[in-house]
Amino acid sequence: MKRGFTLLEMIVVVSVITLLFLLSIPNIQKVLNLFEKKGCEAQLKVIDAAILEYKIEFKEIADNIDQLVGADYILEEQTFCQNNDRIVIIDGQAEIE
Repeated sequence: MKRGFTLLEMIVVVSVITLLFLLSIPNIQKVLNLFEKKGCEAQLKVIDAAILEYKIEFKEIADNIDQLVGADYILEEQTFCQNNDRIVIIDGQAEIE
């Protein structure tokens, strides 16, 4: 007698694996969204720190984010969040546009 799997057994196993995968997709999406949100919040804190450094050195608050880039406090890439939202300075604080 040959040993192996029947077609029905293979279909059941593949169905169970597919079901588990489909149930995990929403959780993966939630984690990715949380990752982007937390990353953007951290980026805002970095910009706020750069605003403070700018204020200490130049004795004035930066009016826009380009002043921070021009003074080499941040890089041009740091003016955007991971989801490509632009960061701007409003009332001396970094905020998402």
